[in-house]
Amino acid sequence: MNHQMKFEVGEVIAVQGIKITLKVFENSNQDTLYYEGTKYKGLSIREHVSIQRGFRDIICLIEGEYLDERKFEEDGSKTQYIRKVEAKPIGYFENDKFYEGIKFLPMIKDSAYLLPESKISEIYSQDSEQDFVIGNMLKEDIPISLSWHRIFNTHIGIFGNTGSGKSNTLAKLFTVLFENKKDSMKDKSNFILLDFNGEYTSDQLITEKHKTILKLDTRKKDGDKFPLSLTEFWNLETLSILFQATPITQRPFIKRMINGRSNFINNSESLLNYIKATIRDVFCAAYPKPDTLDLVRHISKITKNDELSEILKTINWNGTRNNFYIDSPQIYFDSDGAKYLMHIKPLVDNTNINDLDQFDELMLRANLQLTKDLLYGYVQYEHIQPLLKRVESSLYDLRKVLKMEERDPSDKLLTIISLKRCNQEMKKVLPLLIVKHFYHQHKDIVKSPINKTLHFVVDEAHNILSQKSKREAESWKDYRLELFEEIIKEGRKFGVFLTLASQRPADISPTIISQIHNFFIHRLVNDRDLFLLDNTISSLDHVSRNLIPSLSKGACVVTGTSFDLPMLLQIDILKKDKQPDSDDVNLKALWS
Repeated sequence: MNHQMKFEVGEVIAVQGIKITLKVFENSNQDTLYYEGTKYKGLSIREHVSIQRGFRDIICLIEGEYLDERKFEEDGSKTQYIRKVEAKPIGYFENDKFYEGIKFLPMIKDSAYLLPESKISEIYSQDSEQDFVIGNMLKEDIPISLSWHRIFNTHIGIFGNTGSGKSNTLAKLFTVLFENKKDSMKDKSNFILLDFNGEYTSDQLITEKHKTILKLDTRKKDGDKFPLSLTEFWNLETLSILFQATPITQRPFIKRMINGRSNFINNSESLLNYIKATIRDVFCAAYPKPDTLDLVRHISKITKNDELSEILKTINWNGTRNNFYIDSPQIYFDSDGAKYLMHIKPLVDNTNINDLDQFDELMLRANLQLTKDLLYGYVQYEHIQPLLKRVESSLYDLRKVLKMEERDPSDKLLTIISLKRCNQEMKKVLPLLIVKHFYHQHKDIVKSPINKTLHFVVDEAHNILSQKSKREAESWKDYRLELFEEIIKEGRKFGVFLTLASQRPADISPTIISQIHNFFIHRLVNDRDLFLLDNTISSLDHVSRNLIPSLSKGACVVTGTSFDLPMLLQIDILKKDKQPDSDDVNLKALWS
């Protein structure tokens, strides 16, 4: 730094550990000062001061100030007030380059100088390209360019109460990224945005040419559908996610069903033969089971075999004789199969499965598998029956939001998936299915060294990553979080990164929060949220932390592994057509 251009404002009078006390001159208490044509900010909380020590300039951040009172003259009738400030070193300039960290400390009588705004910009914009600006320093109003290459290869957390500017920060961050890098990212990166409130389904983030928007809707049949390959659908993990299968009994049941299908997948007659053999076993078993009758009725309904359905309505169970019988006239089915061959088999042989889709086949195979398992004594009916009820009710909604087709993984740079018009069950299930689909697809194609990256952006992340939810059983909730915890712990090895935005960070799994590298923290007032930040973010200094509950709209504390020092930024407001659809209602205009 040029010593002739320095504006001296005080001197060091105490050094206690890393707490430095300065006696400052009266000319330092103005808000803005000009010296030899250079603009300076006066000394106040969170302002910067430079202390000269040899050929180095130690940079300190002001953390407090007070007046020291001194009596003089013999009778003590006059009082002099000396302004003192307390500062903490944050780094130093050497050979015109800023180095972060406490390596050198000043000594008493060292001179203190104001920092010109250009030097403050150097402190916070080092190693960054000058075209990645999302906002200005809150107090100095200096544009700060962030190091995009240090931010987007990490997991990012954007937190703040409703109305604090959180959504604008998320949109600004990715809008600036796409404006600068969309051409160079083609075929090298994919971005998947899960949008719970439909805030990004217009012209936000990037032009229509580079993005796919899927508006999933459980209220109508002809809406957008998420493409899922057959191998991805007929997968143990997928079906367990979709139907919230319990790990002890229901997951093994699904596994047996999938294995049974895969063993005979190349035989076009196998499913039809499976239906015929299973229904024969129900009525010809040496030890028939009464619960299988309802399952056969379901099978006839799924295959739309009306004649079979009608006769099955007349069949009942005789608990004394332990077999089935036709009500009128009374005809009992014995294990020799004669009555079955006469009354049931001709109707079963008329079964046609040509019109079944994958959802029908799933329901059909689930009923067939449970029928077989009951006959062989593998399971208890009451353990698996709740799963079949969930499958039946879920398939009604899944038909509206899923379709079976192969998808090009590098189709568009950005895929926005809106869940605004999905019911609560689908809002829980679909994000896991979607993330799993892209994550495993990416792991299959990525090479070493990493040649492609995948970025998940989850707005309102507490919707699916909360440990406080009471809607589902603990076992399912743990299972629901496992995938995201795996991504946030292991994803960097495969070039997979998460960006989470939430108004309640304390509700999100602590494992996930602890693995986030960089934070954009807007106003948070809840004690649990603030306590979490205190115990999670080691780089958050106490002055910045104390400001969080009172930050103005759009202001945020930026800190993390990609930032040498915590920053207070005022994020730029996007143009109206680029803002997320999350504005507060203007009641003055609405009710006028």
